[in-house]
Amino acid sequence: MFKRSAVLSRQLKQVSSRLYSSQAIGSYNGQLNKNGNYLATLIPGNGIGPEISDAVVKIFKAAKVPIEWETVEVTPIIENGVTTIPKPAYESMMKTKIALKGPLMTPIGKGFVSLNLLLRRTFNLYANLRPCKSIPGYKTHYDNVDTVLIRENTEGEYSGIEHEVVDGVMQSIKLITYPASLRVAKFAFEYAIASGRNDVTVVHKANIMKLSDGLFLKACEDVGAQYPNVKLTNILLDRACLEIVQNPDNYAKTVMVMPNLYGDILSDMCAGLIGGLGLTPSGNIGKDASIFESVHGTAPDIAGKNLANPTALILSSCMMLTHMNLHSKAEQIRNATLSTIGEGKVLTGDLGGNSTCTEFTDAIIYNL
Repeated sequence: MFKRSAVLSRQLKQVSSRLYSSQAIGSYNGQLNKNGNYLATLIPGNGIGPEISDAVVKIFKAAKVPIEWETVEVTPIIENGVTTIPKPAYESMMKTKIALKGPLMTPIGKGFVSLNLLLRRTFNLYANLRPCKSIPGYKTHYDNVDTVLIRENTEGEYSGIEHEVVDGVMQSIKLITYPASLRVAKFAFEYAIASGRNDVTVVHKANIMKLSDGLFLKACEDVGAQYPNVKLTNILLDRACLEIVQNPDNYAKTVMVMPNLYGDILSDMCAGLIGGLGLTPSGNIGKDASIFESVHGTAPDIAGKNLANPTALILSSCMMLTHMNLHSKAEQIRNATLSTIGEGKVLTGDLGGNSTCTEFTDAIIYNL
């Protein structure tokens, strides 16, 4: 039932090698425990989060990945008037230095601070890595998408600096700093080299926000001077969006780097070109720890019904394995997942099929 064709297998292997660097992403210095396994933190999240997290755990077990999970919750608490994550979650992250996270619910326009934003601040997750690649066998409007986007993850419009000027007038401050811009730019250049692209494109609006985006662009240019073998170009955000939807192939050989808000919007746009957020992995690289996550919503309408698509979290877990230098396991699981989708026989509802999350997970395990 799940037999793979040789052609599809070759195509998927090419996807895997092009989409993800074969070298470690960022730095990880975890040590094996007495059982010969690494410790990793698991944050199941809300809604469908526990179901898709269980799928990853099941696949890792079948693939004999040397990882032991510490499962924690990150529902925020208030300490001395400050919103923070629970102590057990913080201690686990500081111990393992690595986490896999399902989707988290954040109230819109009210309530507690965004949990994703809180995690980025707490663990200084400065770079968000979002690759998007067309999957052979899964039909969308485009079959030539191969983008890599790196988003500054700690400031910009998401700095959370807002206040009411007068009644009916709100002000939100965009914060751009030279050190943070340098840090994410350096990561982008290093990733461009590791992935073999050797090309970096800065996406900005320095024509309008001359000081803030101008500083970000300058930082990227300053870093670029240290990498003479990497080509550096820049483009306005609106122009980049236009060119990508017209012909994604124009961005198949570069690594895009940009401020926070632009990266949030553009990465989701690229995800839409390959079939949606349910097929898109994401990694947040930090100084103190790194968190890999699914970037789709909690889907409360199907939570608990065994209908969720775990692909995004599975592919993010493969990025995590690459970060941990477990390359063969990452490739094994990624290829099995992409093969299952490409075959088109066992798919969840959002992918055009009628299979359950459990059936989809079992098909991936079969293809391991």
